Order: sequence, then C-alpha cells, then structure tokens
Amino acid sequence: MPRSGVEARRRLREAALDLYRERGFDQTTTAEIAARAGVNERTFFRHFPDKREVLFDGEPTLRDALTQAVAEAPDGLEPLDVLLSAFRKAGRVLEETRPFSEPRLALIAVTPALRERELAKAAALTEAVADALRERGVADRLADLAAHTGWAAFHHAAQDWVDDSSRSLDEHLARAFDDLRALSAPSGVPPEEA
Repeated sequence: MPRSGVEARRRLREAALDLYRERGFDQTTTAEIAARAGVNERTFFRHFPDKREVLFDGEPTLRDALTQAVAEAPDGLEPLDVLLSAFRKAGRVLEETRPFSEPRLALIAVTPALRERELAKAAALTEAVADALRERGVADRLADLAAHTGWAAFHHAAQDWVDDSSRSLDEHLARAFDDLRALSAPSGVPPEEA
C-alpha cells in the first residue's frame, strides 16, 4: 500500500494507463484502477475526480512551466520565439516522463472521451499562455493567435516525437516552429499571380 499521496497518485496513473491499454478506457472502472494500484476506490477519488482526469494529472505543472517560461523569456523576442523557448522548457517534462507520456498520448489519440478532455485542457492551457504573452505586452489579438498557433505546433511536435523517437522532442519542436515560419514566408510569387 503506498504511504504517501505522491506515491499513490503515481501508482494510480500507472495502473490506469496499464488497464486502459489492456482493456480499453470504457471497459475500465475506477475500482479496478484503485485495486491495481493497491489502494481503495475512496483513495482514487481523493486524488482524481474521474477516470479521465488520472491521465491529465500533470496539466497544472505544465501550465505553470509554460507561463513561467513565457514570463522569463528574454526581452526582444518575437511571440513565436518566446513560445518556442517556453515549449522547449515545458517539453522537458514530457521527455523526463516518456515511459508514461508516450503511451498516454497514443491512448488519447484513439479514445474519444480522452480527446474531449484533452481539448478542454488544451483550451485552458492556450488561454494561460495567451495571458502570459499579454503580460509581456503582446496585443490581445496577436497573443491569442500566437498561443493557439504555438499550442498546435507543440501538439504536432509531441505527436511526431511519439511516432519518431530517433529525434528528441526539442528537435521536433524546432522543426514544427520552422514549418510555421515557412508557412508565413513569402514564396516569391505575388498572391495575385499564384
């Protein structure tokens, strides 16, 4: 039986991920997760409000890391460069927990209830990042657009990292942000002639 709250949370996360992969999300109950983790179901609910949330336990840490990294980015950077720097720092959390992060991302991709929760969490994270950009003096409209675009690039890079582990998440992030810049770069052909 885990003695600390941190240990119980870790065991619950791991048990949930294992069971979801073995049986599927919909076929797994909170009682089964608790039993696999060596705790009772009441302990599960002390830590998590539902069986979806167990896979999103790191969201507050990620939000704090992102907003702090945006705030601490060097002055004079363009918003996308601020975000690349912030996502690189926050991405270290995913890399440090790759044995959990990688299967978690794969499971979310194939489970509608988890994708829905991920979208809600992404919206909250995006708003927090936009607020952090506004604190740096970025105009409202641009802060919002940069946060949404940056989050999309981060999500794309994370999926590439799952699919191609020969490169680091940092390399995938750099490539995604380079791709963003390429999308907005002039192609040399005036739009009316294209």
